[in-house]
Amino acid sequence: MARLRVSLRHSSKLLNKQNNSIDNFILGDLKIELEKRVVSIRGQEIHLTPIEYKLLTLLAQHAGKVLTHNFIMKEVWGLTIGNETQSLRVFMASLRRKIEDEPAQPRYILTEIGVGYRMVDE
Repeated sequence: MARLRVSLRHSSKLLNKQNNSIDNFILGDLKIELEKRVVSIRGQEIHLTPIEYKLLTLLAQHAGKVLTHNFIMKEVWGLTIGNETQSLRVFMASLRRKIEDEPAQPRYILTEIGVGYRMVDE
């Protein structure tokens, strides 16, 4: 019985992941086409590095939720390096320069001080 419960629990997690996946993400002037791996602002395509793209899609998939530094690092890099979040901050700053009109006053990606980052939800 325990094996059946474990099997059912794992299959429901997989089903939930498939149902939660998104094809396109649109927030204001920002559009992410996941199948094509295209990101555009006001209809103009922008170039993102693979890490920046992973960060952006991770935030889009969890829009409205605060993602901790450790969660983001584990999802993007596959590991956590203790409290070393400086590289994450550098990549987020670079990403903001590319997608925000005014990176100092972000519209899309907000910093939750001491916790992590949050993609604004419409």
